[in-house]
Amino acid sequence: MNRSGSGIAYGVGAYVIWGLLPLYWRALDRASAFEILAHRAIWSLLICILFLTYQKQLRTTFALIKNARTFALLALTSLLLSINWGIYIWAVSVDRVVEAALGYYITPLVAVSFGVFVLKEKLRKLQIISVILAAVGVVILTVAYGHIPLIAFGLAVSWGSYSLIKKRLNAGALETLSIETLVAFIPSFAFLLYLLNKNEAQFGQDIGFSIALFSAGLFTVIPLLMFNAATIRLPLTITGLLQYITPSILFLIGIIVFHEPLAISKVLGFIFIWIALGFLGRDLVKSGRTVN
Repeated sequence: MNRSGSGIAYGVGAYVIWGLLPLYWRALDRASAFEILAHRAIWSLLICILFLTYQKQLRTTFALIKNARTFALLALTSLLLSINWGIYIWAVSVDRVVEAALGYYITPLVAVSFGVFVLKEKLRKLQIISVILAAVGVVILTVAYGHIPLIAFGLAVSWGSYSLIKKRLNAGALETLSIETLVAFIPSFAFLLYLLNKNEAQFGQDIGFSIALFSAGLFTVIPLLMFNAATIRLPLTITGLLQYITPSILFLIGIIVFHEPLAISKVLGFIFIWIALGFLGRDLVKSGRTVN
C-alpha cells in the first residue's frame, strides 16, 4: 500500500473508531460517566508511557515538561480534552447521541470561526455561505430542542479550542497527549481512590468489566495515533473531509441503535448543517487544488 493509501486507511480507521465509541460507552453504563472518564485518563497515561518507551521519545517529552509555557498550555489542553471526553461520555449515558453528533458536525465551522476571530484569517466566499447556513441550522435546532443545545456547543467549542492550541504548539501528538494525560492523572486517580474507598467503584467488581474499563485507554490512544499517522501522509483537504465520518456514524447510532426521537424540525436543522458542510468541503477541495 502506498503512502496515500495507508494515510486514508489510518484516517478512516481513526474516525470510525471515534464514531463507534458510543456502543462501547453504553456497554460500560454500569459505571458512571465520571468513573469512565477517570479510567480513560489513567490507562491512557500508562499506554502512552509504553509507546514513548518503545519509540524512544521519553527524553523529548521531558523536554516539553521542563518548558514552563508549553507545560502550562498542555495543562489547559488537558482540561479541554477532559471536558470534551466528559461531555461525550455523559451524552451517551443520557441518550443524547444525536446532539453529540451535532456537536461534531459544527466543530469544523467552529474551527473556521476561530480562524477568523483568533488567527485573523479571511473567509472565502464558500466559507461565508457555509457559516451562514450552519447558523440557520443551529437556530432551527435550538428552537426545535426548546433550549440551546449545550452538549453540541460544549463538544464543538472544547474540541475546537483544543485543536487551536495544539496547532499553535506544533509538537508531537504522542508526547503532548502523554503530558495531557499526566496532568489529568492526579485528579483522576484521586477520584478513583475515593470511589474505591466508598465501595462505589465498578473497577475490581469482576475481571471482565475491569478489563473493559482498562481498554478505555486503548480506545483513546490508538485512534489518536492513527489520526496523527493520517495527517502526515494526507493533504489537509482529505483529512478535513474524512472528519465527517465520525458525526455521521454517531447520528446513525443515535437514530437506529438507540432509537432516539428525531422530529421533522430537527431534521430540517440538520439538513442546513449538512448543506453547510457540503459548501465547506467544496471549499477545502478547491483550496487544496490551489495549494497543490
